[in-house]
Amino acid sequence: MSIFNELKSSLEEVVEIHQGRKEAARITRFEIADVKSIRDGLQVSQAEFAKALGTSVDTIKSWESRRRNPTGLAAIVLTTIQDNPHFIKSYQYTKNTFPHFTDKTSLSPSE
Repeated sequence: MSIFNELKSSLEEVVEIHQGRKEAARITRFEIADVKSIRDGLQVSQAEFAKALGTSVDTIKSWESRRRNPTGLAAIVLTTIQDNPHFIKSYQYTKNTFPHFTDKTSLSPSE
């Protein structure tokens, strides 16, 4: 089958799923990281967090207010930090970027 025919077939399948004539083979959903909760748990300022992630304070504010969502590598890193707050310690610049981060830092009150 040619690439054109594969693409055409895929698009036809999308239309069938959208119109409810066919069930999707799989549905993938991604949980959006709670950026404010992550940052608060690490006890760092928006400026420190922006510096660590290589982004602007305005971007951090947008993520925290949920006007925009992290994408790409930022989304992966934030999800990793949310799942394992001590991951951030593996960064070489942690001591300079997150001076308040300690082994006792936790993202949830139950830990």
